[in-house]
Amino acid sequence: MTRDVLISISGIQIAEGDNNTVELITSGDYFLKNGNHYILYDEIQEGFEGVIKNTIKISPSGLDIIKRGSSSVHMTFEKNKKNIACYATPYGELMIGLSTNDIQVIEEEDRLRVHVAYSLDINYQHISECDIDLDIHSKATADIRLLN
Repeated sequence: MTRDVLISISGIQIAEGDNNTVELITSGDYFLKNGNHYILYDEIQEGFEGVIKNTIKISPSGLDIIKRGSSSVHMTFEKNKKNIACYATPYGELMIGLSTNDIQVIEEEDRLRVHVAYSLDINYQHISECDIDLDIHSKATADIRLLN
């Protein structure tokens, strides 16, 4: 895979019969180091100054999402484990619990796909069941289209 990549991140939260979906498509940087995949990208949070620097690390043991900026957190997803993190937001801090049910990683020559299914707790209360899908393509071979 090349260093310049297009990143598609989609997520769904299912809580009490309601589905909340989010999708982000952006460009970023990719590199492979010591058997781990790293994806770096910037995110602008609407209504706040500055950018959030994001690092995604995909390793044989799981997935880490690290955010630094107006919101900051280090979330760790490991299959069949629960991890706790402090999520600092402009509105205050939250204790989040991430119980990972499944992680799937598909590596191709110019593409990397990751699916994570997990349960989300906030301040020690179960909030929802969630899925995250990452699709990382080399910019030269990416074929990302927006759907209506």
